[in-house]
Amino acid sequence: MVSDKRELRVSMRALRKRLAETSPDAANRVAAFVDDLPRGSLVAVYRAVGAELDPEPLANVLVAAGRSLCLPVAIERDAALIFRRWSPGEPLEMDVAGCPAPLPLAEVVTPDLIVTPLLAFDDAGGRLGQGGGYYDRTFAFLPDAVRIGLAYAGQRVPRLAVEPHDVRLHGILTEAGYQSCVGISH
Repeated sequence: MVSDKRELRVSMRALRKRLAETSPDAANRVAAFVDDLPRGSLVAVYRAVGAELDPEPLANVLVAAGRSLCLPVAIERDAALIFRRWSPGEPLEMDVAGCPAPLPLAEVVTPDLIVTPLLAFDDAGGRLGQGGGYYDRTFAFLPDAVRIGLAYAGQRVPRLAVEPHDVRLHGILTEAGYQSCVGISH
């Protein structure tokens, strides 16, 4: 089991960067598995930062399939994220966490399904994020939303140490397909 989160974050950021460089078509391959995702009429995606797997092709396919989208917005450092309705091409501005987010005039909504970036994942739904705690606070605040990690298949690790505040994912979507997490129902 991998337990030193700080050390693991450093190595997984480097690995994710290599995966992004060696699999430039991964985002397009992910979009091919849209029909395998759990249902949800309002899906939260994110705008990729750095080497995060880009959900834009997935977002476009979701819209074409009749699903609505929203993006997360950090409005306070130690609070849960809120979500604002968004469609591809609409203007964005940086939020408190430095991530692209819809403008304040966009409607605040509650997603059915949340697609989240990550640094590492395991088959039991463990997720290693950037360390800010935004998604864990959000998942705790929205327990009924289906939680899906979006990652390169190479970001899988055998087992992550899970702390009491860590909220497990229901599934993982990679360029190799969608998998439900062991022991997590939705």
